[in-house]
Amino acid sequence: MQRRSKDSRQPVNKDAVRRSVASSTAIETGESSFKIESRLKSGKRRFPDLTLAS
Repeated sequence: MQRRSKDSRQPVNKDAVRRSVASSTAIETGESSFKIESRLKSGKRRFPDLTLAS
């Protein structure tokens, strides 16, 4: 197995992150990953007033 240099790495796109979060959550909750992924794509937030800490 060859190691890649830091310059040759491809950036991760939002769809790939969304898909991995959905599948991980589906495994933990037993809910369909398709439903979770569509909910993430909708952009509707449960708590719109809360933001991530910086």
